[in-house]
Amino acid sequence: MANKLNIMDLSHAMLADWLESRGIRRFRADQIFNWIYLRQADDFESMTDLRKDLRSRLAVHFDLARLEPVKVSQAGDGTRKFLFRLADGQSIESVLIAERDHFTLCVSTQVGCAMGCRFCLTGTSGLVRNLTAGEILAQVRDVKKLAGRHLPMTNIVFMGMGEPLANYQNLKQALEILTASKHGMQFAGRRVTVSTAGLAPRIIDLGTDTRVNLAVSLNAVDDETRNRLMPINCKYPIATLLDACRRFNLPKGRRITFEYILIKGVNDSPRHAARLAELLAPLRAKINLIPFNEHPASGFRRPDQATIDAFHDLLIKRRFTCIVRYSKGADISAACGQLRAELGG
Repeated sequence: MANKLNIMDLSHAMLADWLESRGIRRFRADQIFNWIYLRQADDFESMTDLRKDLRSRLAVHFDLARLEPVKVSQAGDGTRKFLFRLADGQSIESVLIAERDHFTLCVSTQVGCAMGCRFCLTGTSGLVRNLTAGEILAQVRDVKKLAGRHLPMTNIVFMGMGEPLANYQNLKQALEILTASKHGMQFAGRRVTVSTAGLAPRIIDLGTDTRVNLAVSLNAVDDETRNRLMPINCKYPIATLLDACRRFNLPKGRRITFEYILIKGVNDSPRHAARLAELLAPLRAKINLIPFNEHPASGFRRPDQATIDAFHDLLIKRRFTCIVRYSKGADISAACGQLRAELGG
């Protein structure tokens, strides 16, 4: 059958409905999901606890192809960047980060990005299209298989190409399968983080629909500066964004992460640090300071270490949990804000 549907684009309920409409008992969806997401099946024929005729029917109607890995780059710090070609010829990047005792996978949600953040290389090519739920899930499924087994892949961060909340329905469906304790990928919600440039209404939706972590790319403490750095702020200014964060249904014992990229001469002064502390004081917040990753497409520069340390120390004195994140994978353009998938590049 031409134009077969990617079975990973179906939720568990959608697959169960499809089976039931053809006189097949719904519990077969449980078995199929276990084969796809836990047992890493490469085809339907290997699903040996299904009847042969059902396996054949699935193969006629659905596709279970993996993403095509065009290039894998490895950084000196162990970070690996995967360039994947999609079925329509478009490409995306996923980044596997080696931590002390586990892997964290940075996942893309769009081909390109429409946000236009001035410090980010990904957005310079604009938005091509949203990824389907299946294409989002395939990154996790396929990298988990490619990564090997010497460290467990326990953490997922939606900080790759694209704005996750701008592809909300597909993101939501992927999150449901990623965090399903049965018939899914069984990631703990506390180990899955969705980052946003500031789509305020969807922040509230995310807290209602899921139990994952929220990270907000803030990067400025006044609207004038944030408008210049992040055009989304013209639609959802800082006050609106922080109000949405206050209304986010934050699970007990967790905090919202605020990412703050330090840019020399733009947002890195003690005055900026003091204002950041004032803005975030009413929230259950922690702060990740990210020294700007310089790249040729940007005229911005990284602050010197003394400036970074002074900014950090002021926030610590204000009793914030504040960590300076020195991005991994910069030597293979896999660091924060550096992803831009180009086939062959």
